[in-house]
Amino acid sequence: LPAAVLLKDTKLMDVKLGQLGSWLAMRDFTPGGILGAMKRGYMRYYNKYINVRKGGLGGISMVLAGYVVLSYVWSYSHISKYK
Repeated sequence: LPAAVLLKDTKLMDVKLGQLGSWLAMRDFTPGGILGAMKRGYMRYYNKYINVRKGGLGGISMVLAGYVVLSYVWSYSHISKYK
């Protein structure tokens, strides 16, 4: 039998729908906790797509695609005036 994992240590994808409220209540929503989560997400992305032995265009193209979408969203009100 697998060892019991605490709900706090469970990944979001493994949380059952009935446990979601209590799982969210255990999260750290302080500025330090949010900053730590963003840092962990960045490091996961960096190690998966950028810091690899034989790199490709996957990681860089995702960053560029994100930049294009974000810049379009920021300038949408200006662009929509000319339609």
